Amino acid sequence: MNFGLSDEQELLQETVRGFCAVEIPPPRVRELFDAGAGHDPALWKGLGELGVLGLIVPEAYGGAGLELLDLALVAEVLGQSALPGPFLGHQLVSLALARAGSDAQKRAWLPRLASGEAIGAVALAEGAAAWEPQTWRARVDGGRVHGTKTFAAHAALADLLLVGVEGGELVLVERGAEGLALADQDGVDRTRPIARVELANSPCESLSGGAQTAGRVRDAGLCLLAADAFGAAWRLLHTTIDYAGTRQQFGSTLTQFQAVKHQLANMATDVEPTRGLWWFAAHAFDQIPAEAERAAAIAKAHVTDRAMDVARGAVEVHGGIGFTWECDVQIWFKRVMFDRAWLGTPELHRARSAQLAGW
Repeated sequence: MNFGLSDEQELLQETVRGFCAVEIPPPRVRELFDAGAGHDPALWKGLGELGVLGLIVPEAYGGAGLELLDLALVAEVLGQSALPGPFLGHQLVSLALARAGSDAQKRAWLPRLASGEAIGAVALAEGAAAWEPQTWRARVDGGRVHGTKTFAAHAALADLLLVGVEGGELVLVERGAEGLALADQDGVDRTRPIARVELANSPCESLSGGAQTAGRVRDAGLCLLAADAFGAAWRLLHTTIDYAGTRQQFGSTLTQFQAVKHQLANMATDVEPTRGLWWFAAHAFDQIPAEAERAAAIAKAHVTDRAMDVARGAVEVHGGIGFTWECDVQIWFKRVMFDRAWLGTPELHRARSAQLAGW
């Protein structure tokens, strides 16, 4: 049995990796991070031209009709590159529409989402930590939604918001809708700014499937966050290896010290075994539905925790500069912090995985 990627999947990653190497080299990453907008229209247009934005959109609507694993492989590369932009929420909106939208909703939005002409974002959390569908309290009454959502990534850019409401339902709210107001929130990751979303009698359209659809959207998000964190962790590891190989201390490079060698080895063995977790979770999403929910919870919890360990190790090896704004380590450290917290912390998803296993 072949547990590796197909030739097509490897080519997909190499294509996106080549795009990122040309379009967002380290100086450009730093420039965009310092700017804090979390978006570059030229990069977004390039991803659309590559076909990346429509990977999971059905072919009938201008997409590639691929599976979540293919999308997660792209997320890994974007995590390695710290590419700013609304990729995560945009893909979750596309997935929700593809699986639960009406024919009219699909025709209106999926071709534009696939090309990148329209941008999607999700507004799920409420308060400090109410991420799960059963905790949502925003209400729908007569085709209008009322409530407050928090930590909505790239909501300010969105042409279409996917909003979680009472009963685990999902509704669509368009840009400029009556009663829709956004307020910036302080966030750690400047490549993915967040906002508070106020909905006061705002017109909305419901998606079908109820809480089951919301659960599937959440599980897809958990897989993509795990993949992104894995990519960021590998970037931190290799950045740290390069630094340790050139930094002189007492007349020798850091890599000549046994303690540093052990620390780098521990960082590698922390992150590499987790690759199989998010590969399997993303594969199970489409191919093994009975195991998909628990696999996604485990992948999100474990991969993001191990990625944080790698991020801390990177700061330590970089020594006095590791925690400063001038050191690029902070860019990927903060990306991992976002991945760990968004859609719920590892503690939440470990508890869910235990419950799903009947423990």
